[in-house]
This record gives sequence, structure tokens and C-alpha cells, in this order.
Amino acid sequence: MATIKADAKIAIVGSGLIGQFWAMIFAAGEYRVTIFDIYPEQVTKALENIKATLSRYESEGCLRGNSSAADQAALVTGCNDLGECLKGASYVQECVPESVELKQKVFEQMDPFITEEMVVATSSSCICVSQFVGNLKHKHRTLVAHPVNPPYFIPLVEIVPGPWTPVEVTAKARALLEQVGQSPVTLSREVAGFALNRIQYSIINECWNMYKDGLLTAEDIDRVMTDGLGPRYAFIGPLETMHLNADGIVDYCKRYAQGAYNVCSTFKPPPILYDVPTAEQMLQEIQKTIPVEKVPERRRWRDERLSALAALKKRIVDYCKRYAQGAYNVCSTFKPPPILYDVPTAEQMLQEIQKTIPVEKVPERRRWRDERLSALAALKKSMKEKTE
Repeated sequence: MATIKADAKIAIVGSGLIGQFWAMIFAAGEYRVTIFDIYPEQVTKALENIKATLSRYESEGCLRGNSSAADQAALVTGCNDLGECLKGASYVQECVPESVELKQKVFEQMDPFITEEMVVATSSSCICVSQFVGNLKHKHRTLVAHPVNPPYFIPLVEIVPGPWTPVEVTAKARALLEQVGQSPVTLSREVAGFALNRIQYSIINECWNMYKDGLLTAEDIDRVMTDGLGPRYAFIGPLETMHLNADGIVDYCKRYAQGAYNVCSTFKPPPILYDVPTAEQMLQEIQKTIPVEKVPERRRWRDERLSALAALKKRIVDYCKRYAQGAYNVCSTFKPPPILYDVPTAEQMLQEIQKTIPVEKVPERRRWRDERLSALAALKKSMKEKTE
């Protein structure tokens, strides 16, 4: 398989926040980066922000890569000519706003400049490439590479090939993303919401229902994640959790499948629409600690903690208005609960999981998990003390 060489050119189409993060990630990997935007002032602003952000990350000790902030910033240039931006590029990352019509227009403009060696990715969070590249000559060079915000500190990237994307194009994109320190997962085919949002919306659905039913306050719902599931899932996923919470995942199913099925049978069927009246109720609670005008400050607080979490692992009412319909569309494709966690499927999973964690090594893995949870608890405690 052909790979993208170390000093290759990367083209970023769109100079917003996600485009800037992508530029910094590729520059940290010592790739040459060119950012395109139709507005010259936006390109200038993006380059200034990248330089300042890299400098700040360097001073805070969270700069990625082996070179200095100044050297990385020097690798990033900008232009207002789309053809010039794509010329000689090995990889293109499109980062325009989430709109089928806009993405279709941008990809139509890019198509004449795409070569048979390029990989062209969209940063789309929900829109599959088949929705806007179907009539293009070079549609077989396209795929989704969806980052998680902020991608500089959260490494997951969802790679979703189109129906016509060859395996070698997908593999080439994955190899590049791994090379620059991201953590890609590859879906076998297109599905609404990809992986992360399908899991995320499942969680939000149940949070929404519990809030509307008066079971928990908004604060306590968030606490279930921040002080419960979140610390656990920072290091091990749900399937490995099942594996560790019993004598392997098959034993877990034998012990707990019926109980889980009984709980799931009480769930309200998706989809639900995240309604503004409920969001406004939540806002009354949330803004007691995070007023809307303090949201930018809270984002910085979040990024600082995500940065600290990334370092730790390395060492050892707007949402509804903007995303409710998209989330609803994804949820409408869900199979209705309940499902029974069946032993045959668990045995298939076991064949994969035990390649890295044999059942006899589960006690050892539990100790590994507990050590990291202890370190994470200490980190959260120290952060809390700093903010008080």
C-alpha cells in the first residue's frame, strides 16, 4: 500500500476552528500545510491564531510533536486560490460548515484539482460523502474523517468510506492519521451518525427522558457521567468494562444479560426530538454554575483539562436548536430496545478481546484499570483545588 510521505503537503479547505486544529495536528507531524478560505481576512486571522495557540501550548507544556511552536507555525501557510491550495497535496481535509449544499458546492469546485494519488476527506460529523459527491469524477478518492472537538486533545477520528471508496484509500488515510498521533477507527460502511454520535445520542436520549420524567436534576445527570462512567471510559471502553467486571465478557453475559435486558425493556423507544422547552428548563439549572456568557471561559477550562488528561494517558439551549434535527434523524435509524446480550455474540467478541486480554489476565487488567482510575481521581482533585 502506498503511504503519504513524511514531508508531504496537506491541504485544509476551510479556516475555521476545526481547520485550524487540523493544521496544527499535521504541522506537529512535520507536514507542510496550506489553509484555504475564500475570505483573505479569515486566512490571515487563522494563521495568527495558529501561531498564538501553538506558542501557548508550548508554554503550557502540551505542544505536540518534536519541533518548536515557531517551527510548526512556519509549516502552515494560507491562500485564497483553491487550485493552488490543492496543487501537489497528498491529503485534503475539508472543514466547511455542516451543510449538504455547501459541501456539494465545495467538492464540485475541488473535483477538477483532485488527482488519482490524493485522499480527500470531509470533517463532517453526520453527513456521509455519498450525499454530496455521487456525481463527481473523483468520488472514489473521498471519505469521511470526522474529528472530535477539540481534536488536538481528543485523538479519535471516525473514518467512514463511501460506497465507492477503495480499501487502499481508506487504509492510506488511516495510516496518515495514526502517523500524526490521532486514534482512527474505521467503519465498514456508511451509517447515520457514524459511531461516536450514535453512542452519544443514545446516552443523551436516556438523559433527556430521565430529566423530563423528573428522575434526576440536570446537575446530577452530568455527575453520573463526570464522576461515574466518564472516568472509567477515559481508559477502557464498554466492551472491555464488561470483560473486566466478570470473568470475561461471556461470563458477564451469563450473569447480567437478563438484568440488562429487563432494564432496557423500560426504555422509551427512539427517536426523541430534543425540544427547546425542555432545554430551557435545563438552562435554568445549568446557568446557575455556567451562565451563557461564561461558556467561552468554560470551554477554555475544558480544553485545559482535556490537555491534562491527554498528558496523563500519555504518561501512563444552543445544542438543541443547532443539532436536534440531525440527532433525531440518526436516532430514527436505531433498532428498538430491548436487545438481549446473547452468549454467541459475546463469544465472538471474546475471540477478539482475549487476543490482548485473555480471561486469565482479567485480574491483572483490573489492577491496571484501578491504577489509572486512581491517577485520574488525583488529577481531578488537583484541578479542583487549583480552581477554588
